[in-house]
This record gives sequence, C-alpha cells and structure tokens, in this order.
Amino acid sequence: MATDLDGVTATEPAQPSTRRERVGWYFYDWANSAFSTTVVAVFIGPYLTAVAEAASGCDGEEACRDATVNVLGFNLAVGSFYPTVIAVAVIINVLILPIIGAIADRSAHKRRLLALTAYVGAGSTTALIFVTDERYVLGAALVILATIAFAASIVVYNSFLPQLVTEDQRDKVSSVGWALGYLGGGLLLLLNLVGLMVLEETYGTGTVVRWSLASAGIWWGVFTLLPLRWLRDRPPVHVVPAAGGVLTSGFRQLWHTLKHLRSYKLTLFFLGAYLVYNDGIQTVINLASVYGTQELRLEQTTLIITILVVQFLAFFGALALGRMAVLIGAWKTVLISLLLWIAVVLAAYWLPAEDPTKFMLLGGCIGIVLGGSQALSRSLFSQLIPKGREAEYFGFYEISDKGTSWLGPALFALVFQITHSYRLGVVSVIAFFVVGFLLLLFVPMRRAIIAAGNTPPRVL
Repeated sequence: MATDLDGVTATEPAQPSTRRERVGWYFYDWANSAFSTTVVAVFIGPYLTAVAEAASGCDGEEACRDATVNVLGFNLAVGSFYPTVIAVAVIINVLILPIIGAIADRSAHKRRLLALTAYVGAGSTTALIFVTDERYVLGAALVILATIAFAASIVVYNSFLPQLVTEDQRDKVSSVGWALGYLGGGLLLLLNLVGLMVLEETYGTGTVVRWSLASAGIWWGVFTLLPLRWLRDRPPVHVVPAAGGVLTSGFRQLWHTLKHLRSYKLTLFFLGAYLVYNDGIQTVINLASVYGTQELRLEQTTLIITILVVQFLAFFGALALGRMAVLIGAWKTVLISLLLWIAVVLAAYWLPAEDPTKFMLLGGCIGIVLGGSQALSRSLFSQLIPKGREAEYFGFYEISDKGTSWLGPALFALVFQITHSYRLGVVSVIAFFVVGFLLLLFVPMRRAIIAAGNTPPRVL
C-alpha cells in the first residue's frame, strides 16, 4: 500500500467496477465524438474558411485563392488559415498533454479533471455560434481552445480504463466505448444533416451550420453528465509515491516514463513509425471537408453523408481487417492498410470537381481502411509493452494519438501558401504514409515483442 499525492491510500488491484460505472465510461465516448464528427470532420473547416474569405473581402473562387487575412501581424492565405489553426492547436497539445496525462495518472480525483476539460471543450464548441460575419480570429481562438480541451479530456478519460477492468477485459471494454463513439457521433451528424436539409432554405446555410456546431457542444456537455455521475474516483494504481504537488510530481512521472521507454528501443521505434503515419491519417480526417468544399465545390449535404458513410464503414472495416490479421498477421495487415491509404490520397488528388458520387465512394474506402489501421496499430502496440506497465504505456500511446497530428496540417498549409493549390496540399500528405510504411517495415516485430518480455503470436 502507498499514499498518493492527495493523501489517498493506493491499493492493488483496484476495486472492481460495476456495470453501471462501465456504461458511464462508455458514454463519454458517445458524448465527445460529436466534436470529432460534427465539428472537426464536417463543419468547422469549410465554415471558418468562409468566414475568413468574408473578412478578406474577396469575391469569387479565383480571387479568394489569392486572398489573405491578418492574424497577429502575419498575412495568411485564406486557404491555409484553417490548417494553420489546427496546427497551432495540436502543437500546444504536444507540449501540454504529456503533463496532463502524468497528472491524471497520479490524481485520485479524475472526475474533477474530466469535468474541467470536458466542459471547457463543450463550452468553447457551443460558443462557435457567435462566430459570424468577419469574426475569424474569435473562431480560431475557440477552435484552438476546444481542440486542446478535447484532447486533454480524452487523456483523462483513458486513464480511467486500467482502474475499471483487469487486463483480460480491457480490449472488450475499450472496443465497446469506441463503437458507441462511432454511433453517437454518427447519430448527431445525421440529425444535423436532416436539419440542414429542412432549414437551410429558410434560415440560410451559415445560420444552420452555426447551430450545428453549437449542437455538438451541447451534446458533449449533456451526455458528459452520465460519466460524471456514474464513474467513481479511485486511488491511482502503479504510481511511485513522490513528494511535492500534483503538477511537480506529474513532471517527475513523465520523466520517469520517458526514461523507462528508452530502455525498449524497438517499442520506441514502433511508436515513432505510428506517430508518422497516424499524422497522415489525422490530417486526412481534419482537412477532408475543406478539400471537398473549396477544391471539389461539393455541397455541405454531400460532406455530411460521406462522413456518415465513413462512420458506419469504419466499424466494419475494423472487423474485416481484424479477420485479415488473423490470417496473415497484424503487422502485415497494417502495412497493407498504409498502401491503401496512399492509394486513397492519390485518388483524392485526381477526383473531379462537383462529383459527389465519386467523393462518397472514396469516403467509403477511407472508412474501411480507417477503422482497421487504427485498431490493429493499437493491438500491435499492446504486444510491445512490458508486463505490468500496460496503463502507463497505453496512456503515452493515446497522448501521442491525440497530440501529434500537427505536421500534416502544417505541411498542407505551407504547400497551399506557396502554390495556392488544394490538390498539391492534399497529395503532400502521402509523405507521411510512405515514411510511416518504411519505418514500420523495418521494425523487427518478433524480436521487439520478445525484447518486451512477451510471447509473439503465431503470425505477424
């Protein structure tokens, strides 16, 4: 037994969770996925770009390609404004999320941390309803704040998992939460699609979009009440007692984790490969709607239907690629999925404008490869973790997942700033999949698993 930083005695193993508590945990994924789908994947990119265009005073597609807006003394091309906003948000995440994760690991009051981060994010998202006319700076500030709070809340949310269930139940419980996230995010998006179709002619596209953005914040905030009510605070598990406050000890724990990870160089090499190709995946997700509206000149309704297709097929894609992994191994399957991602990006480059059918078909391909590549990357990483350190390493993996997708948006913004071409910006993302594929190809998975003290599966 040990006393944690808040004066709470930590015991092992953690007290078993009730079904109600696990359901509460599931529902935070249901709650926050509204931000991922309605805000990030569909509405905010095109809308914030349109607000910036209005502020620049440009008139017409060609004029807006060359238009700029002033942000803190810097002139940004309108087309690179939103990617720059995303890049800034995620760079900040890279700097602060590891600290938040270390603090969450040591805290006996995770519900308070979850409430703080979730409601900052939900409030910022709801406040997007005030981004009208030429308020592009306000929009940028709210998007950055909401993105940071979203990622921070996910870190706290994930830190509950090791305390809720034992290792043999963790995959199942985590998968149920993931599935509910797809369902919840897709349901709100469907409601917003109906709202757009019914109300757009009466109230105008901009008004309906702003209410759709606000609905994601309201959904996020309302459904967060369930996990806050049903989850229980527990003392931290596998925490080395340290003197000082929670923040100081959080820094110390982060340093301890990084030093321990360096002892497993092949695990670290795999993590590096994942960070590269995952940056490409997250960039495609974040910027698909901007590409669809600005370059392909597609209607908002088309984008929403496409995202719904992605949400639905991502679940089945994970199952299909999971079955493939049983036959040929997860490592080979992830490598194949990265080749498919390269094909998807190339296809996006050649997509004709104003062709919603082909865009939706491409979205279906993204959905199939999306679920499988992410799910199998996670299962592969689980085999590279030394026994007894699962929660700590998975926390670092999840922080990386939410906090490193900044190089892609930054590269997209840079390419557009130079060329004023959305197509060249999109095709530049291929670099992340190519480099990630090569890095993963050179990971000796069997030797890496053995080095971590685990037994390799029959096929890899």
